[in-house]
Amino acid sequence: MPFGLLKYGFSPGYPARRDLPAPKDLRSGYDVVIIGGGGHGLSTAYHLARYWGITNVCVLEKGYLGGGNTARNTAVIRSNYITPESVRFYDESVKLYENLANELGYNMMYSQRGQLTLAHSDATVRTFRLRAEVGKLCGTRIEMIDRQQIQDLVPCLHMPEDARYPVLAGLWHPDGGTGRHDSVAWGYARRAAEMGVELHQRTEVTGVTVEKGRVTGVETDRGPVRANHVVQAVAGMSSVVAKMAGIALPIRSFPLQAMVTQPLKPFLDPLVSSSALHCYVSQTARGELVIGGGSDPYELYSTRSTLDLKESLIAHTLELFPFLAEVRLLRQWAGITDMTPDYSPIMGESPIKNYWLDAGWGTWGFKATPVSGKRMAETIANEKVPDILQPFRLDRFATFDLANEMGATAASH
Repeated sequence: MPFGLLKYGFSPGYPARRDLPAPKDLRSGYDVVIIGGGGHGLSTAYHLARYWGITNVCVLEKGYLGGGNTARNTAVIRSNYITPESVRFYDESVKLYENLANELGYNMMYSQRGQLTLAHSDATVRTFRLRAEVGKLCGTRIEMIDRQQIQDLVPCLHMPEDARYPVLAGLWHPDGGTGRHDSVAWGYARRAAEMGVELHQRTEVTGVTVEKGRVTGVETDRGPVRANHVVQAVAGMSSVVAKMAGIALPIRSFPLQAMVTQPLKPFLDPLVSSSALHCYVSQTARGELVIGGGSDPYELYSTRSTLDLKESLIAHTLELFPFLAEVRLLRQWAGITDMTPDYSPIMGESPIKNYWLDAGWGTWGFKATPVSGKRMAETIANEKVPDILQPFRLDRFATFDLANEMGATAASH
C-alpha cells in the first residue's frame, strides 16, 4: 500500500482509474446471487471469489453500492462485547480490519485510537468488570480503568464528583477504532469485480423463487435470475426481503440517527461513549465531531432525521463536554437498524435450503463487515455453517439459546 501511494504520487500524469467496471446486462443465472450491495454483501462476494474460487456471483443492489446503512453509520470498529461468542467473532473482524487496506490495496483510513466507555453507576461498574474478564479470557485487550486514568486519556472530559451522572470508572478498549465506511465498500467491490463478480446497481429484487423447499432464484425489476445459492444481506430491510421467501424473522426495524459538527482543532483521541447517557462522541481526522446514540423509540422504515433526537443527543453530549455548547452542527442523518430480541445477528441457514441469512445487525453491522463476508463465504462454499457462526443461528430463538448482547453499546434501543 505505501509503495503504491508513492508511485501514484510521483506519477507525472496522475492517471485516473475506474474503480468499478461499466454496467453489464443481467444474465439469466449465477452460482450465487447476493441481495444487497452494502459492506456485507460485497465482502461476501470478495471472499467467495478470492478464497473459494467462486466467481460466478452477482450482487444485486436496488440503489447504489454502499448507499444503505454502510454509508449511514458512524464507522466504529470494536470487539468489547459481553458474551465470549460475540467477543471472539468481533475480535476476528478487528484483526481483519488491521490489514484490510493492504489486502485490498485501498486506503481505509483505519485509525485504531481506542474506545472508552464510561460507567456512571455501581451496577455498570460490575458489568464492566465482567466484560473486562470475558475479553481477557478471549484474548482481547479490554480493561477497567479508574477516574484518574480516564482523566489522563481524555483531559477535557467533564468529571465533577457532584455531576448528575458522575463518572465512576471506565472500560478501556485499546483496539477500538474507526474506518472510512465508503472505502470499505468500494475496496471490496473493486477487488471482487476484478475477479469476475458482477455488480448490478439499481436492480431491485421483487421476489424469491422457492421450489420444493429450496431456493432456485430471484425475481428482479430487470427479469428473473436463477441461482444455486441466494444470500440476503439487506440490513434494515431484512424482514421485508425475508418475507418474500416466506420467512418470518424475529426482527424489528428502528431509525438510528447521528450527526456531525463543524471541524475543530484535534482534542479528542479515543472514542468516548456512555450507555447511561445513550451517546458516543469521536473526532474525525478532519476535526469534525461524530455524535450518535439511541434509536428512535418506534418502528419505522425511514431515514429522516428529527429535532427531538437531535436535542437529546446534544444535551447528553454537553454532559460530557460542556465547552461544545456553541459549536455548530453541519448535518444530521439516519439509518435503519434491524434489531433482534437478544441484540445479536442472525447468520447462516434459513428454513429454505441454500437461502442464507446475514441479518439482525442492529447498530453493529459495519464493524463486522470483514468477518461476516469471510464466514458467509465459507458457509456457502461448504454448505455448512462454521462453528463461529453457530451462536448466531436463527433457531436459537426457538430453543432459547440466546446470545444476549443487550447493554453492549451506547446506542441503546
